[in-house]
Amino acid sequence: METARIEGRIGVRAPADRIWELIVDLPGWDRWNPIETSVEGTIAYGGSIAFTETVADLPERRATVRVGEWQPLAQLVWMEKRGLWFNTLRYFEIEELEPGSCVVANGFIFSGLRGEMHFDRHRKALRAAVDAVAEALKATAEAA
Repeated sequence: METARIEGRIGVRAPADRIWELIVDLPGWDRWNPIETSVEGTIAYGGSIAFTETVADLPERRATVRVGEWQPLAQLVWMEKRGLWFNTLRYFEIEELEPGSCVVANGFIFSGLRGEMHFDRHRKALRAAVDAVAEALKATAEAA
C-alpha cells in the first residue's frame, strides 16, 4: 500500500513546553489553528478527539479520530479511517534544537487507494493548510 505525505516545518523561537501547552490545550485550538476547530477530547493512547476540519476548497466536516501516539513535549499523532481504502494520519512534532528554539512539524499522511487519490486531487489546498497551521502556531507560541 502506498502513502502520500505532506508536511509543514517551521522554526519557532519558543521553548518546547510553551509549544506543547498550545497543542495539548484542545479547546484552545480555536485561538491559533485555522483548520481544526471546536476541538474536544482526550490526549491518551487510544483516546478520542473530535473537531471540525475546514480546509480551503474542501467541504467542512466533523471528524472523530483516535490518538495513536503521543509523547509530551515531542509529538501528537492521531489516526482516522475514512472509509474503504482511505486512512489518514495527522501529526504534530516538536524538535528542540536548543533552549528556546524549536522546529515544529505538522502534516498529513494518507494511505490506501482513495487516500492517495484524495492527496493528488487536493495537494495544493493541503499544502496551504499545513503551512497556515505552522505559521499560526509559530505566531502564537512566540507571542506568549
